[in-house]
Amino acid sequence: MRRIFMNATALAATLLLPAGPANAHPHVWITMRSDVVFNDKAEVAGIAVEWTFDDGYTQMALEGLDTNGDGVYSQSELEPLTQENLKSLKDYNYFVVPRVNGKIVAITDPTEYGQIYSNGKLELHFTVPLAAPADPRKAEFLYKIYDPEFFIAMDYIQEDPVGVVGDLPKGCHLEVKPVVSDQQLDQTRQMLSSKGADWKPPEDEDFGGMFAQPALVMCSK
Repeated sequence: MRRIFMNATALAATLLLPAGPANAHPHVWITMRSDVVFNDKAEVAGIAVEWTFDDGYTQMALEGLDTNGDGVYSQSELEPLTQENLKSLKDYNYFVVPRVNGKIVAITDPTEYGQIYSNGKLELHFTVPLAAPADPRKAEFLYKIYDPEFFIAMDYIQEDPVGVVGDLPKGCHLEVKPVVSDQQLDQTRQMLSSKGADWKPPEDEDFGGMFAQPALVMCSK
């Protein structure tokens, strides 16, 4: 396992496969926030994400990147890591799953991406455009951000977890559903323990999505 956290994810998926999904647990932790990006027609045009990595991954990822030895990780020094991360994330749709009326909608490659190391924390940010804008006044729009194999735990920050870039349509507001309760987790674990290694969740959901907090744009009709 080197600097690319997605390599670790692929490795974990291989290791966890014989034991089944009930034994999966995270090995990397990310705290995050996100913004819903609106265009000038008050349609959802994309999702902007900000991830802060845990200390263990940060130290592994930064190994050998301070090429001039000055103790500062410049944008140029972090650029190869950013490119490697995004290239690896592409196969997983960048961990961003938007839905319109319950159906997953397509996204395109990230824009406005970058990575910084500050105050002992490594942070990655990028914006994932929707392939086609969605109007939340006409159809329910929600999204989840998560690792489908649950190797990486992704939790929203407590304050200001979700925001807006652009103008939120009149009569609409943002809502982040609560973290899954311990009781719900126990029920899910019990259900998973009875399933085989080849079991998959229904309704085009996946394993990691069962534990992810949905963020919604709620509009009055």
